[in-house]
Amino acid sequence: MGRPRLLMKLKLRNPHSIAAVLLKRPSHVRTLQLPEHSSGAWAEVERLAARAGTMVTRKGRGEEAGATIQAMEEADLDRVMSDPSGESSGADEPAIRLAVDHVQDPHNLGAIFRSAAFFGVRGILLPRDRTSPITSVVYDVASGGLEEVPFTRVTNLGRALDDAKESGHWILGTSENADTDLEDVPRDRSWVVVVGNEERGMRRLTEQKCDVVCRIRSLGGVHSLNASVAAGVLLACLTSRKQS
Repeated sequence: MGRPRLLMKLKLRNPHSIAAVLLKRPSHVRTLQLPEHSSGAWAEVERLAARAGTMVTRKGRGEEAGATIQAMEEADLDRVMSDPSGESSGADEPAIRLAVDHVQDPHNLGAIFRSAAFFGVRGILLPRDRTSPITSVVYDVASGGLEEVPFTRVTNLGRALDDAKESGHWILGTSENADTDLEDVPRDRSWVVVVGNEERGMRRLTEQKCDVVCRIRSLGGVHSLNASVAAGVLLACLTSRKQS
């Protein structure tokens, strides 16, 4: 498996996302402009830049602190569906991956990457069409999540889910009309969790690929969640050690 190819340059504003790039791949930071006086997260950026030997400048009046970085192309499917050791992850070693079914808002996609990194998701599948590109907004909202979770773009999400099943994974979708509660979903399986579109949820063809479709039970008067919030709730429940 070769190294990922480099993509376009992106301008980042979030010091946490910049720090993550400096920590993981400092040679991909092309320019770095710090505040006049670095404090908090910017102080950590300055420390990492000094350690990496990255040249820095100070922002002038009317300018914004930030960094220009080289974005990374997606990983190949084998890497996304394999454990860090390189072995395919199946039912013998439960792990969680995400499949994003046409999420189009870059803020939502960035928040999904952030939650995925927080909860130890092994990889993310993204359709090539009708899905937000990986923009500066995605990087900044993810706050380092892009550096932690490998992702790949697939031409046919349904076929990718079929391949995941063949390798020992189970497919989990969500619908407010489902009969199974999230709390009742087994946690001893390797899941590919499908996150649906912001407005329409999962497509019908995607839902047909799911082994289990569950609902996140509403305790109030609103019966649906933002796509990225739903993803966080799903991951929090599935990674909890305590079975309801």
